[in-house]
Amino acid sequence: MEHVLDVYERAYNPKQPVVCFDERPCQLIRDVVAPLPMQPGKVQRQDYHYKRNGTCVIFMAFEPLSGTRIIDVREQKTKKDYAEFMKNVKKTYCGTAEKIILVQDNLNTHNPSSFYETFSAPEAFELSQYFELVYTPKKASWLNMAEIEFSNLSKQCLDRRIGNIKYLSKEVYAWSRERNRKKATVNWQFTKNDARAKLSRFYVDVRN
Repeated sequence: MEHVLDVYERAYNPKQPVVCFDERPCQLIRDVVAPLPMQPGKVQRQDYHYKRNGTCVIFMAFEPLSGTRIIDVREQKTKKDYAEFMKNVKKTYCGTAEKIILVQDNLNTHNPSSFYETFSAPEAFELSQYFELVYTPKKASWLNMAEIEFSNLSKQCLDRRIGNIKYLSKEVYAWSRERNRKKATVNWQFTKNDARAKLSRFYVDVRN
């Protein structure tokens, strides 16, 4: 925990940006009966019946200090999907950043083995060296600021029925472009000193 918080307290360094990564599964749900559109004095009305159209996964890399995010929508979250997304992240930052400090959770796909199972050994090694991996503790993924940004995405974009991955991708990319234009970020205030004060009993437990 303190390692993650220490990373968040560092001054902004465009050569070594801190980027938070996370994934969010989404259910694709379409209407069975077309909704009745809004009319003067009446809200849109939606039938309670719906049909599930499978699932997909949204990948997000979020750089809090610059207010930028990279988004991708995929059908699943395999090692290959993770590796290809990270390759795209590297490509986006190539030329401006020497390496990326990557904050992520401990999911079994979130490690360099995904690069080696997807790309040639030289390319996998180059990717593994480009990312400095910082893992949130188990049961403490709330330390990942990407989760906060996913909460914003859920409230601002995904709080409705979306029946197919193509339309969901269009809406998510539009949301991401607008957030990037505004340079919307997260005002993170929880520091190492806060953790030591508020979670002091856990420090005592560790010493004992």
